[in-house]
Amino acid sequence: MGTSNPATVLAGARKALFIMAGFIAVIWIIQIVNWADHYQLSVHYGIRPHDVGSLPDILTAPFLHFSWAHIEGNSGPLFIFGFIAAYRGIRKFLEVTVLIVLTSGLAAWLTESGGSVGAGASGLVFGYFGYIMVRGFFDRHAIDLLIGAVMALSFAYQFTVLVPQAGIGWQAHIGGLVGGVLGAWVFRDRRPRKTLPAARPGALSKPSTAGSPPAGGPRTDLHKQLDDLGL
Repeated sequence: MGTSNPATVLAGARKALFIMAGFIAVIWIIQIVNWADHYQLSVHYGIRPHDVGSLPDILTAPFLHFSWAHIEGNSGPLFIFGFIAAYRGIRKFLEVTVLIVLTSGLAAWLTESGGSVGAGASGLVFGYFGYIMVRGFFDRHAIDLLIGAVMALSFAYQFTVLVPQAGIGWQAHIGGLVGGVLGAWVFRDRRPRKTLPAARPGALSKPSTAGSPPAGGPRTDLHKQLDDLGL
């Protein structure tokens, strides 16, 4: 199982906290502007299924919501799951986020009914949720395996909105979940495991020379002289 320097993990957690606090602040500021404009931003920049011109809106839809209840319901899980997803590295977190946005948005664009408009950060919520649940398995981090198991048990109720329900973009939820699991595999830690150095051949079998007679000396000369005499 992988391990990390506590100081590195703490620094990553601090960055993750700032990133998610900033993201939540941005979507709430946008919500105020959106509300003041009678949610015209959601209408114009949300995802319109099967409309080729709306494909770029896949990137803007996660920042938009249709009501105060909508953004309130997403903000808590988004902050918690996003923070846990980001604390091991901001770069990997951003890469996973882009993948989740694409899979969630494309799932909504391809499968939701025409004439509707989809928006909201719930696809990201489910994406981070899926990423957290399986990241420890792919990265071989014991602590992340434990976190994933705890989160899966604590937020099991989230799976209830993955089934088809009127008025809920469940397709985006499933797309986000798939994107999170896929991101955990695609961006897994590929660093090789540390192994102990192999022992050098013969390193432990070198014969001891303790007690051996030194080369040369009186006894050696005596034997040589006897050999010369034929004895």
